[in-house]
Amino acid sequence: MTSLARNKATAAAMVVAAGAGVWAGQNGLLHLPQVQPSATTSETSPATPSGGAIYYRDPDKRPFYSMTPRKTDDGRDYVPVLASEDVNFDAEPAAEVAPGERKIKFYRNPMGLPDTSPVPKKDSMGMDYIAVYEVEDSDDGSVKVSLGKLQRTGVETALIGRQVLTRTIKAPGVVQLDERRIAVVAPRYDGFVASVGPATTASHVKRGDELVTLFSQEVVGWAANLGVEIDADRRKSSNKTEGNGRSIGAARRLENLGAPLEFIDAVRRTGQVPNTFIVRAPLDGVVLERNAVDGQAFKAGDVLFRIADHSVVWMMADVAEGDIDALKVGQPVQVTTRAWPGRVFKGNVAIVYPHLMKETRTARVRIELANSDLALLPDMYGDVAISTGEGVPVVAVPTSAVIDSGARQVVLVDRGEGRFEPRAVKVGRRGDGFAEILDGVAEGDRVVVNGNFLIDAESNLQAALKAFSEPAKPEVTP
Repeated sequence: MTSLARNKATAAAMVVAAGAGVWAGQNGLLHLPQVQPSATTSETSPATPSGGAIYYRDPDKRPFYSMTPRKTDDGRDYVPVLASEDVNFDAEPAAEVAPGERKIKFYRNPMGLPDTSPVPKKDSMGMDYIAVYEVEDSDDGSVKVSLGKLQRTGVETALIGRQVLTRTIKAPGVVQLDERRIAVVAPRYDGFVASVGPATTASHVKRGDELVTLFSQEVVGWAANLGVEIDADRRKSSNKTEGNGRSIGAARRLENLGAPLEFIDAVRRTGQVPNTFIVRAPLDGVVLERNAVDGQAFKAGDVLFRIADHSVVWMMADVAEGDIDALKVGQPVQVTTRAWPGRVFKGNVAIVYPHLMKETRTARVRIELANSDLALLPDMYGDVAISTGEGVPVVAVPTSAVIDSGARQVVLVDRGEGRFEPRAVKVGRRGDGFAEILDGVAEGDRVVVNGNFLIDAESNLQAALKAFSEPAKPEVTP
């Protein structure tokens, strides 16, 4: 055989051996048994290898294997590896149990098949049946799992304690303006626009900024009446600084028409009636609408400007019907948006609307958000996270500890030394990663939080094996 052919054969043998798990032993993932030197006493002598040869390894312990007998390049035979010398995943260390402490009840199939034997035997592949001891075959409903298997599969346990359950409700939302922070400039009189100020649509204005200069025959007429009344009052009164109050009628009419207070004060102070007057912004905000142009005529009630304060906005969230019971006014809320990735806006639940939207089966929730830098714009989408909870610690376990079959819930209680007891529990409220336990376990118990399905499967297997090993009950004939 050429060197190239030998290398190809060696590579093929390594692939086959890797499939059998041997490659893992050479790479430190598993510990392969080593041949120990003979000892002088029977107590330290290793057990006699048994079983048929399952593969062959290089005589120099190099990582070369073969599924059939073969020779090295220098003509030496590969060493056969018997079944008892291969890796055993289920066997416990011999030092853990002294001879005579446990009594073997029966032997089970090493591949997990429902086949048992009262005496030692091998399966069709030459693998020894695994002994089941009486201490493992407990009648108290618990299940015994080897410590080695627990370590390899990463089974984790945790003590049961008291937790404050916080449940986060997530929902989509849309930014809307605060209804209480919107104002319109709509005169209560007919008139004309003399000139429009610098404010335009989408520009930011402050309270008192000039918006528009108007002329109104009705306003000017009542202002003239106010001037006449003030002049007549002053002439007839002995105290010209105070007057006798007969000018109240015209002033009240101007106030009812919505004439600017500075215009009314100017007439009172000077006795002169200007032809036009200035209308100013009623609040700080952004101009949403600008319907006024120079020279335009308008009727009473026409909207010349619409202004909204964006410093506080509403986030209208649609919460699923099943989450309504957890919502309360004042709960903290966090909002994220696509427009500002990584930024979190904080607010509180202001109101839960008292009706459902039948099309989506959701409830509308109003959330107030501070928006001093105007980052949140109307009609912007956001993701809402509402933190709910009572704030009172309760007995709770991680949700991963609960095995929920739909009809009942079970947790696995760790009783020590690899023994676990399935225990039915009554689950209450659920929070972020925890579930309240109303009955079944108590504070201080240790339960499995990771790998519980492995133990559950082991329990089902042992129950099946136990059923196969029990003698059949004789049938009762009538």
